[in-house]
Amino acid sequence: MNEDFVILLAEDDVNDALLVERALFRAEIHNPVMVVRDGQEAIDYLEGHGPFAERKNFPLPTLALLDIKMPKKNGLEVLEWVRHSGGGLKLLPVIIMSSSSIQEDIDRAYQLGVNAYLVKPTAFEHPSTRGGRIAGSDDQRLNSLGEGVRPK
Repeated sequence: MNEDFVILLAEDDVNDALLVERALFRAEIHNPVMVVRDGQEAIDYLEGHGPFAERKNFPLPTLALLDIKMPKKNGLEVLEWVRHSGGGLKLLPVIIMSSSSIQEDIDRAYQLGVNAYLVKPTAFEHPSTRGGRIAGSDDQRLNSLGEGVRPK
């Protein structure tokens, strides 16, 4: 485990968040996962505002996993904020996770600069049927997560 490789998971559904964490664990990805429950919380975390001001406890992530449909700000709004932010944040690898396979959502995510778009399974699948690891990829930052991922 690399303690410096922090994953920010923005997911409003507690069960989906647990499934993502379980899938990461089963795929032997044991990096710290910081969970926020809505899009505004994700932005606050990334900016280091409010309860996320102490970077020792809330380090900047190396990867963001964003649900597309969240309260306050959706995943696309968070992605747009990330890509227009200053400094190194705009280079943060972002994967959108959604139960939507609507082409319009997928196209919009790629227009905004998402690194991958993952359609959530309707039922939990064993990670070995979904793919491999997160870290390193076509751009040396991400590996394919398997079927359902649409790499950039």
